[in-house]
Amino acid sequence: MSTKFSWELCPTDGGVDFGDDLNRQLPPLVRRLLSQRGISGREKAERFLRPKLADLGDPFALREMDAAVERIFRAADNGEYVCIYGDYDVDGVSSVTVLHALLEAYHIRTNFFIPVRTREGYGLSEDGIRSAIRKCGQRPSLIITVDCGTSSVREVNLLREKGIDVVILDHHEAGVHGRPPAVAVVNAKLEKNSPFTYLCSAGVVFKLAHAMLKRRRLPHFDLKHYLDVVAIATVADIVPLVGENRLLTRHGLRLMAQGFNVGLRALNQITGLRRAPTASFVSFRIGPRLNAAGRMDSPQDALELLMTRSPERARQLAQNLEAHNKARQQEEEKIRQDATRMLEERFSPTTDHVIVLGSRDWHPGVVGIVASLLMRRYHKPTFIISLDENGIGKGSGRSIPGVSLVQAIHHCSQYLVSGGGHEMAAGLVIREEQIDAFREAFDRFVCEHASSEQLKPVLHIDAEVNFCELTLDLLDSYELLEPFGNSNPQPVFMTRNVRLTEAPRRMQGNHLRLSLSQNGCECDAMYFNAGKLTLPDPPWDIAFTIDRNTWRGRTSLAMSIQDIRPAQC
Repeated sequence: MSTKFSWELCPTDGGVDFGDDLNRQLPPLVRRLLSQRGISGREKAERFLRPKLADLGDPFALREMDAAVERIFRAADNGEYVCIYGDYDVDGVSSVTVLHALLEAYHIRTNFFIPVRTREGYGLSEDGIRSAIRKCGQRPSLIITVDCGTSSVREVNLLREKGIDVVILDHHEAGVHGRPPAVAVVNAKLEKNSPFTYLCSAGVVFKLAHAMLKRRRLPHFDLKHYLDVVAIATVADIVPLVGENRLLTRHGLRLMAQGFNVGLRALNQITGLRRAPTASFVSFRIGPRLNAAGRMDSPQDALELLMTRSPERARQLAQNLEAHNKARQQEEEKIRQDATRMLEERFSPTTDHVIVLGSRDWHPGVVGIVASLLMRRYHKPTFIISLDENGIGKGSGRSIPGVSLVQAIHHCSQYLVSGGGHEMAAGLVIREEQIDAFREAFDRFVCEHASSEQLKPVLHIDAEVNFCELTLDLLDSYELLEPFGNSNPQPVFMTRNVRLTEAPRRMQGNHLRLSLSQNGCECDAMYFNAGKLTLPDPPWDIAFTIDRNTWRGRTSLAMSIQDIRPAQC
């Protein structure tokens, strides 16, 4: 087996100075990792390693925040009825949870609505608006959209004609028709040089709450109690873990460890959390279960889980989400197998620059997950499309660094009904007969806008280490770099000339457990999803990440293999 990755070791300045105290406290490896993240000097290092809520910026620095706050307080003062309109993913249900609690704290008469994917479709739609007004029981005078609305010019105009004001709290890219005619659009993506473009929608709602509390204090409402919900949205939506996102997530994970939110506490129990939650735990255990409800059926279970205060009801809802997640996994595996067969028949990894596949047999709620799997496997921008009985396809896309799906959708819009999202993750609607033409246009776009280097999979190595350096003392300092995620990735290390001390052991789930040795030091490692790989003959160079593992009261350093190659000089 030859590795599919080109390994690239990151250069660094070996003489980084963080002041005498930090230089003594931090191992050289951690100081190097700080430097690679653009952190220099004692003050910046302290703010990065120990972020404080007191460092939060002025929420009114977000453009149109003042107009949003003024309109919501007018609703409070006039006894108006308000409807919150959200999206069905983790960011959407988290945003609705926080905003609903905030409006209730101000005694605003409010209700909420989240569309069902298979019934009302995505975002602010005419069908969704009708369903929202019907669910609310009376016509609201104000609709506040969260995690949607930025590109809904026609729908906002429709609401204005009905005499309903709209406030939009969002983080998606602007549509081709520009800003909707809402009372306020609080979205840093519509600003120039905004410091808050990295926020997810739950982060925007948190900033709105901060702004409202600055204007009118509430002695019995503590915004910090909702940081855990904001944190899971920030991690699950894969927005950059930089600036205030990193600060909110760090403090939110600590609150989550305390079990303050009854629903999250039940979900932690059902997923087997045995230590303080990490961003990785949220990404792979919590986020998928909260998302599964909206993907497979209705997001109501996920929303109610975050809102409930009943431990018994929380346990029931957590079990429901577990069932949804298992159904999601079954659908995902079916689509993955179908897509793999299609690729074997008509895809060339050397000449095709994109993957675009569609089928009438695929569940629309799961295509995004499969797109992500195939994108990572082949390192190609990917769209996976679910077609209904009328030949209308709803697709989800995932991209590689350097290829913007938003730009690609605009470039190929003549073949699409609609589309939008983020640079690295986007959605589209397409007619079945246009899929081949879209694939060709998308391929041309990637050829013209991505360099040959960007199209090659590269494994970025942060540092070269030896086994003897990997200690629990190192972990204590290393964990100050968390939470890891988008724009603050978990460091990848490499080490050379590693040998096996015994044959690899195949574990349940197609994983390998490896017992390794280097210069008399031994380490155990997991190589996930590698059960079917043909490993090269040792000795090896290995690329890996490290974590803390606690099992039956014993703490150890866990090593997770990312790639293996024959040892090189």
